[in-house]
Amino acid sequence: MFSAIYFEKAIKDHPRVLELLARFSQLPHIECERYGEVFNRSAQNFRIQKQHPALILARKHGNCVLPAPAGYGFEGGESYYFSHMMNCLYDCRYCFLQGMYRSAHYVLFINYEDFAAEIQTRIKESPEGTIFYSGYDCDSLAMEPVSHFCQFFMPLFAQNPHAVLEIRTKSTQVRDLLEMQPIANCVIAMSFTAKQASKRFEHKVPSIEKRLDALGKLQRAGWKVALRFEPIVYNSKVLSDYAELFEHVFSVLERSQIHSASIGEFRMPSDFYKTIVKLYPDEALFASPIEVIDGMASLQEGAGQDTLAALEAQLLNYVSPAQYYRCA
Repeated sequence: MFSAIYFEKAIKDHPRVLELLARFSQLPHIECERYGEVFNRSAQNFRIQKQHPALILARKHGNCVLPAPAGYGFEGGESYYFSHMMNCLYDCRYCFLQGMYRSAHYVLFINYEDFAAEIQTRIKESPEGTIFYSGYDCDSLAMEPVSHFCQFFMPLFAQNPHAVLEIRTKSTQVRDLLEMQPIANCVIAMSFTAKQASKRFEHKVPSIEKRLDALGKLQRAGWKVALRFEPIVYNSKVLSDYAELFEHVFSVLERSQIHSASIGEFRMPSDFYKTIVKLYPDEALFASPIEVIDGMASLQEGAGQDTLAALEAQLLNYVSPAQYYRCA
């Protein structure tokens, strides 16, 4: 899974670090002062490094919990996100992370207790309700067997029922969740694109069928599940492709028990987009016409409010308006 394990000198005796070093004893162990020495160094190639990434164990300094980007999620209170990891096991061609980071290595922040303390502070500041999103800078579940993220954070939210945790993922690593009692204020949100787009652009991601199987198991076990149909990758068959996807998804899941469903277009900061185009100059996805508004790049081809409205109308055949929102 990893080419090597880097770890910061200051945390070399932390129990989570010791456990992981023992678990991956066959790999090279390399000490560093700060993770940025490895992660942020110049002359790295994300595309090449993605083939053999390392795991970097580090302490998160500064703010662990940040305000969620506008339009990122559903309404229901003050919104925040936190990232216990940087980078993702998967290799989706459209992912903004490859334009944001110089490195494809995975950074795992092991000071979970500091994250928990900040989450508790935010909850106390907004007793009427708070929403926390995990999965913005990583896939929260994809490395669960290594990170034990759910094992630590689920009890925290079980003790704070007025705070909601959304875990956004494409992973089928749900064993730990299935072994727990469902938590009413936790939502497992699975991301999907249409079948052809998934096959073409979502490298290393479990198939739609496997993701639906995992989500169905969670739903039957009593967990709240949500659907994130994003990013929409436009083509001449986008309406028929998504009609097929929606029919497939809702033939597996109990629609009345869906927490929420959303649609979001392909969007990312234009600087990230320029970096990705340099990494993949032959990728047809990036040859499509691009529109830049307020520093955000989006695909123009096939786009427009009419197409998006038609997709929303299709989705609303399966979920109620109260369950739906458009991701900005």
